[in-house]
Amino acid sequence: MIKKTTDTRDKILKTAEELIYQNGIHAMGMDLLVKTSGVARKSIYRHFANKEDVASAALTERDERWMQWFRTESDKGKTPQERILNMFTVLKSWFESDGFRGCAFINTAGEVGDPEDPVRQIARMHKQKLLDYALELTEQLNVEHPEDLARQLLILLEGAITMSYVMGDGSAADNAQDIAKLMLERASSGP
Repeated sequence: MIKKTTDTRDKILKTAEELIYQNGIHAMGMDLLVKTSGVARKSIYRHFANKEDVASAALTERDERWMQWFRTESDKGKTPQERILNMFTVLKSWFESDGFRGCAFINTAGEVGDPEDPVRQIARMHKQKLLDYALELTEQLNVEHPEDLARQLLILLEGAITMSYVMGDGSAADNAQDIAKLMLERASSGP
C-alpha cells in the first residue's frame, strides 16, 4: 500500500511540475491536474491540502533534482576554475534541450506578489543554493573577495538564463562564460 501511495504522490508532483513549467502556477488548476495526471481529485487531496501545497512540493522537488544535475555536471571540471566555467557549458546544454522555458523559479516567483509566499521562498532558496555553490567554488580559488566573485557569477548565470529564454539568445551562455573568464583572470591577478 505504501508503494502505491508513493507512486500516486510522485505522479501528482511530476504532472504538477510539468504543468507549472509549461503554463505557470495560475494556469495549473486542480481540474487540469486531475485531467492530465489521471489521478482522482479525492486522491490529490489525500496527499495535499490545496493547489498551493501541490505547487510548493513540485517546485521543491524540481529544485532538488535540478541542483543535483547542475552540480554533478558542473563538477566534471578538474579545477575550481574549470568547474566555474563549466557552469555556463551546463546551462548552454539546458538552453538547447527540448522544452526549455527558462527558470521555473524566476517564472513562478514572478506570478506571486507577496515576498513571503511559499513559492517565492522556494525560489529564494533555489537562488541561494546557486549562490552557495558559486561561493563554494570561488573560495577554492586564490582570490581576495570570493563572496563578491560568487555574487557576480550568480548575476551572470541568471542573466544568461533570462537572455536565452526571453530574448532567444542562443549565445547567452557562451557570452556569460567569456565574461566569467575575464572576471576569473582579473580576480586571480589581484589589484
